[in-house]
Amino acid sequence: MQWTSIVAIYFLVFVMTAFVMLPFGVRTADEAGIAKVRGQADSAPVNFRPGRLVIRASVIAAALTALFVLNYEMGWITAADLNLFPPPKS
Repeated sequence: MQWTSIVAIYFLVFVMTAFVMLPFGVRTADEAGIAKVRGQADSAPVNFRPGRLVIRASVIAAALTALFVLNYEMGWITAADLNLFPPPKS
């Protein structure tokens, strides 16, 4: 596998991981016991930390990309293994 393909796969996995992790660990003003600012949405996060999100997503994406590349090289799970509807036996 070419290194550019690995970088592209890492980027895609990173974006998906970051979006999945966005709602975890975020608290609203009501949950934190902090007064809301006038005009603030009820669901607005109080303690959003994008740096921590990027670090966590980077580590998870690196691990998932490494597993993907290892599977590609070693052939642990192939497309034939994922065939949910095998052809009928004659």
